[in-house]
Amino acid sequence: MSTLAQSNVVSTILPFVAAMLIGLGIITLAGHVQAAALHDAAHDVRHATGFPCH
Repeated sequence: MSTLAQSNVVSTILPFVAAMLIGLGIITLAGHVQAAALHDAAHDVRHATGFPCH
């Protein structure tokens, strides 16, 4: 039974930790990029996915 409980804890915590690391990475990287470059990248992604942006 302890293996099942341990597996449940890992499966609950792992997505949270992964989301926190990805979020902190995005915030850190976005903080070091010029606003124009960030806007251009988002604009290109919107065009690539077919989402109208203007």
